Amino acid sequence: MSTTPLTASDTDTICAITTPPGRSGVGIIRVSGPGSAQIAEQLLHFVPKPRYAHYCPFFDKSSELLDQGIALFFPGPNSFTGEDILELQGHGGHFVLDNLLQAVMSSGARLARPGEFTERAFLNNKIDLAQAEAIADLIDSSSREAARSAVRTLQGEFSRLIERLAESIIHLRVYLEAAIDFTDEEIDFLSEGRISERLSDIISQLDEVLAQARQGALIREGMSVVIAGKPNAGKSSLLNALAGKDSAIVTDIAGTTRDVLSEQINIDGMPLHITDTAGLRHSSDIVEQEGIRRALLAVKNADRVLLMVDSSQEQVDQYNLCSYLTSPGFGELSNSVELSRITIIQNKADLTGEESAYLSASNASDPAVIRLSAKQKSGITLLKQHLKDCMGFQDTREGGFIARRRHLDALSKARECLQQATVQLDQHGAAELVAEDLRHAHQHLGEITGQFSTDDLLGRIFSSFCVGK
Repeated sequence: MSTTPLTASDTDTICAITTPPGRSGVGIIRVSGPGSAQIAEQLLHFVPKPRYAHYCPFFDKSSELLDQGIALFFPGPNSFTGEDILELQGHGGHFVLDNLLQAVMSSGARLARPGEFTERAFLNNKIDLAQAEAIADLIDSSSREAARSAVRTLQGEFSRLIERLAESIIHLRVYLEAAIDFTDEEIDFLSEGRISERLSDIISQLDEVLAQARQGALIREGMSVVIAGKPNAGKSSLLNALAGKDSAIVTDIAGTTRDVLSEQINIDGMPLHITDTAGLRHSSDIVEQEGIRRALLAVKNADRVLLMVDSSQEQVDQYNLCSYLTSPGFGELSNSVELSRITIIQNKADLTGEESAYLSASNASDPAVIRLSAKQKSGITLLKQHLKDCMGFQDTREGGFIARRRHLDALSKARECLQQATVQLDQHGAAELVAEDLRHAHQHLGEITGQFSTDDLLGRIFSSFCVGK
């Protein structure tokens, strides 16, 4: 899709309430488009001085007083959207704002679609697509670190890294084209290794960006963790210990939890979506059967499964895990989750008299084992660090940016193209095919910032924004 800027002649004037619904001290209406100045004239009886806060009354078309507050006017292209923008800051009552919005629409504006203000900023080259997405991520951030990372992306930190990678690829393409066009020269550009060396350097740079992007995706999306196991193994106690509050009911009666219970917590900046589930066992109770069905579904979709074991009653470790999962009541669980996604939690160390510990596996592919006491909250720090390690999360307060799954996909595809270019160069010396792989890699990087984008992609992204943004 072309990112040719919109012009005043081919855009409507749009408006929306930008503050959340409800009663508040201040409510804001934003207007953007070529009719903003005319609407200001009708509602304020004057056009505000650019970038100057005017305290004034707001009128309808019949000159009836609706409210009074602050009016701001930002002429394009020096505005957020690149168009003329009028912002009216009045009182935050529902009917006051609704009356003012109706007056704006009666003066020639239409109601904005979700994300349309940000979409216009993107189409007018005020921000790129990664920055546009960062606005939504900043609004939706669930932790302080997520907010910080979203701000860095909004300021262009991620985009600058992508631009540097793209620029390196462009320079290599130019150099390669020279190698192709001047094959009769005495110097063989392909055989002397310059292209191979530059290609290897670009892949190394991309790997660094990809590692940071994975961290950014973790900060944005977090990790899905499901606590599973037999009834009365201490699953609800573990949820409460991780959440730092009594979210789940804890009793000595087996089968207390009948449904999935979820909490969102934060571990050093990494969001954690943790779910307590019904105890797994054979049951004739219809309600409990439904709870077990939901538990198995949650397990299937989890990033990490914490298999709770009452170590005062039975011993489970890496060596007898398979037989344990196929025992009565666990047959379906063994089909729902790979062993690599399981961490065995040997709970109730307070009853066995053992110390909390992380028991490392002799084989890297074996599930980890953590001994703890959910009731006494001992070993919880070990578990939190383990969860961070499972997702490759690094606690950092410097640098970093927010990222989405589509960014990771684009970076991975670009890397595949660069790797394919390396194969073409080293094994076949096929310069033309290397050039084509570089072009595709460049295109995948451009999808991140919106240099190469489709109407369908833009529609999916901006439709997820809130109205007024």
